[in-house]
Amino acid sequence: MGEAAKVDRGEGPAGALTSAEREELVRLRRKVREREATIEVLGKAIAFFAQDKMR
Repeated sequence: MGEAAKVDRGEGPAGALTSAEREELVRLRRKVREREATIEVLGKAIAFFAQDKMR
């Protein structure tokens, strides 16, 4: 049996992530990157419209 199988059964080293936890971490990191990109776009849009309104 591989190390990942041991971890998934709770028999791995302390702090080791299970396969499900690793998949969730990847999913959450992707979601964070998407949200950060959205925030950046919205910030640029706000700056654009704020600058346009000052004219």
